[in-house]
Amino acid sequence: MTWDQSTAWWVATGLLVVLELTSGTFYLLMLGIGTAAGALAAHAGLPFPGQLVAAAAVGGAAVTFWRRRRLAHPAAPRAAENPDVNMDVGSRVQVDAWGDDRQATVHYRGAAWNARFGGSGAPAPGEHVIVAVEGLQLVLDRAVR
Repeated sequence: MTWDQSTAWWVATGLLVVLELTSGTFYLLMLGIGTAAGALAAHAGLPFPGQLVAAAAVGGAAVTFWRRRRLAHPAAPRAAENPDVNMDVGSRVQVDAWGDDRQATVHYRGAAWNARFGGSGAPAPGEHVIVAVEGLQLVLDRAVR
C-alpha cells in the first residue's frame, strides 16, 4: 500500500486533532487546520514545497488569530468567583468577630455559614463582601463603600 502526499497530510491532521482532544489546547487544532490546508494543496496538485507553504501559512495565521483573540478576550473568572454563575458573589455580610485562623461564622440567607478572610492584611469585624464560594465556605473581603 502506498500513500500519496494528501493521505499523509490527512493522517497528520487527524493526529493533531486527537492530541488536541487529549491536551485541551486550541493551538493544536489551529495547526491541524494548517495541515488540512496542506492536504488540500496536495489534492490541488501543488508540489511538496507549495504544500508546506500552504500548511505553514494557514496554520501560522490560525495560531496568530487565536492568540490575539485570547489576549483581547480574557478568560472568565472561576465559577466560585463568577457572579453570573454564583448569585452569592457580591453579596454583603456582617462579621461580628474573626478567629485567629482568619475564619468566622456569619449569618447569611437565614443560615450560619463558615467564612474565611480572603483579603490582604488582618481581618477586622464589620461589613464584608462575598468574593467566592468554595464548597460550603464563603470567602470574604472588606466591603468597599
